[in-house]
Amino acid sequence: MPAPKFTTLGCRLNAYETEAMKDLAARAGLSDAVVVNTCAVTAEAVRKAKQEIRKLRRENPDAPLIVTGCAAQVEPETFAAMPEVTRVIGNTEKMQPETWAGMVPNLIGDTEKVAVDDIMSVTETAGHLIDGFGTRSRAYVQVQNGCDHRCTFCIIPYGRGNSRSVPAGVVVDQIKRLVDRGYNEVVLTGVDLTSWGADLPAQPKLGDLVMRILKLVPDLPRLRISSIDSIEVDENLMQAIATEPRLMPHLHLSLQAGDDMILKRMKRRHLRDDAIRFCAEAKVLRPDMTFGADIIAGFPTETEAMFENSLRLVEECDLTWLHVFPYSARPGTPAARMPQVNGRAIKDRAARLRAAGETRVAAHLAAQVGKTHHILMENPRMGRTEQFTEVTFASDQPESQIVTARITGVADQQLVA
Repeated sequence: MPAPKFTTLGCRLNAYETEAMKDLAARAGLSDAVVVNTCAVTAEAVRKAKQEIRKLRRENPDAPLIVTGCAAQVEPETFAAMPEVTRVIGNTEKMQPETWAGMVPNLIGDTEKVAVDDIMSVTETAGHLIDGFGTRSRAYVQVQNGCDHRCTFCIIPYGRGNSRSVPAGVVVDQIKRLVDRGYNEVVLTGVDLTSWGADLPAQPKLGDLVMRILKLVPDLPRLRISSIDSIEVDENLMQAIATEPRLMPHLHLSLQAGDDMILKRMKRRHLRDDAIRFCAEAKVLRPDMTFGADIIAGFPTETEAMFENSLRLVEECDLTWLHVFPYSARPGTPAARMPQVNGRAIKDRAARLRAAGETRVAAHLAAQVGKTHHILMENPRMGRTEQFTEVTFASDQPESQIVTARITGVADQQLVA
């Protein structure tokens, strides 16, 4: 009996949830179906989802085709109208065992085509925990879902709902299981990670969770946190950065822009000086800290001078790993109704940001030559340093283990050891 085929579009959290759906579908006995887990972050993401659905239908003409994910949550009618689609299920429904169990006898027939509820009414904590999603060396643990903020460019809260947190005890228990199974690194993930705890009793902060994990799981060699909002970083997280070598010195920051007026029009909660100050403080506490950042090029009303402020932020925040997003209007967001920047200018600004990022990466790599790093091997010939920099080896190393090696050179934007 053929197993369902899953396709994931979008973020790491979507990939995590696809693993959960595979497990739910297998338990329900669902077979011979195609499942597309969509992304809604931009209009282009929705276009790609439709393109992928049509391609999968051509490749699987007789299989039931199920569409879920953020785009399905935000625009269920769009996907229900596609003749290729058999069923549309929402982001809440996709994580419920009864959804998949109910499909087994009823996928084709009179059952309603769309099962998408109001995600804003969802208050319960996500209960799906996938032990060991990722490589054999690194596991991802979802500790939070949803977002309470309403940035003017972002549709994601309408796809994910309001912020919900996984209780610390549940997180700690899962990480203990992962360590027992041999994982040497755990990454905490979420949609708005620094809002973790706001909906829990006593309203703990992300730093409290990090300190608790490191205290209660002493055998965990490495802990990472994924993308954070620097303005929400609490004192305990700064304390962990300063005092906990097992917390890796790599933070990915949701900065989005470096101009105060654009940040206000984005409805962000920080100004450029807040970002610069945070990065400087983190560097003082942890001199080997490296930063990644999300930056949008060409947000509506952005002038050349405003863009230059974002470009300068790369140096002023000492950013290394840039995720550059050319602005793309997302229907349904306030920014889509603002005066738009010329498409050619957006493309040019994105290219200039990426070039600045490449310069910063080259400088970071050159600075590592001659240093000794503890490298977590993802496969026999490639691993990552504490700062998440890729390192290649000429001979096989023990996979999923942490090896200590001296960096001897740089090749193809990777370190050589």
